Amino acid sequence: MRRVALLTTVAVTVAGLTAVAPLVWNSVQPGSLAPAAAAVAAPTVPPATYPNPGRITGDTGAHDPSMVKKPAGGYLVAYTGDNLLLKTSTDRTAFRNAGTVFPGGAPWTTGYTKGSRTLWAPDISYHNGKYYLYYAASTFGSNSSGIFLATSTTGASGSWTNQGLVIASVTSDTFNAIDPNLEVDSAGRWWLTLGSFWSGIKEIRLDPSTGLRSDTTLRSVAGRGGGAIEAPFLFKHGSYYYLWVSFDRCCQGAASTYRIMVGRSTSPTGPFVDRNGTAMTAGGGTQVLAGHGSIHGPGHQAVLADTDGDVLVYHYYADSGTPYLGINLLGYDSAGWPFVY
Repeated sequence: MRRVALLTTVAVTVAGLTAVAPLVWNSVQPGSLAPAAAAVAAPTVPPATYPNPGRITGDTGAHDPSMVKKPAGGYLVAYTGDNLLLKTSTDRTAFRNAGTVFPGGAPWTTGYTKGSRTLWAPDISYHNGKYYLYYAASTFGSNSSGIFLATSTTGASGSWTNQGLVIASVTSDTFNAIDPNLEVDSAGRWWLTLGSFWSGIKEIRLDPSTGLRSDTTLRSVAGRGGGAIEAPFLFKHGSYYYLWVSFDRCCQGAASTYRIMVGRSTSPTGPFVDRNGTAMTAGGGTQVLAGHGSIHGPGHQAVLADTDGDVLVYHYYADSGTPYLGINLLGYDSAGWPFVY
């Protein structure tokens, strides 16, 4: 779950936390996640075992990360923490702290956080010449929650303007308004997926001119009958919209059981099914990444289209229980199902 009380960043390398050699990502920088100067065709056969996260350096601590490629080059990451946290990278390998979204605080959210400054699960993207940041305010285990929108023309700390509440849930509702993700479909329509536990993952339509909700319809797109499902991320690849979610438990350090699942549909509103044809509204989901070795509870995934292919961004826990930024590339098999390499 994306319900972590307080997070701090730790400036250590991922390689220092694992006993494995870094993976080779491209022919330019062995062991690096930097995009290759000339993109190499992605594999179509998954590896025999789950890969470790690719090597990243610098400020590598993160929980619930979301990444956007900046128009002028480089990358901006937003993640859970006090007043929402930011980091930047020029090459998708070396990251540095870039401050907070709201250095002066976000008093409009404290009614949902019971006074806490910690805000959750930011979703960052770039449209219409500015950055859009959807994020959640809540408390652990509660569905008295709100999703808000902020925008910025630069993405820099302190440059963000509050655009208001997008959707809220109360204790009598059967859903939880956290874990937002924006997808702009091939027809230019804006959709926000959201949700955690309760009756599962929901989807609402947004007004592209404001980024706020445009109608009252609340669509159900995935669920496990009240079981642990959250962190939706909708991403189009080829002819399909892939609905990425996290199953099981987050936020328990090295004991976390988060795992990354996916289903797909030719429509951004579903129905989404897994590889076996099971509906995601009936608990379906094809596993793409799970804990292995010293990598615990990978989840809260986001997907980024980059010059060298699709990139999976997520957090995981080290043996110490500290959350770190994980990045891998995605391949697609002959049937179009994604895998991590």
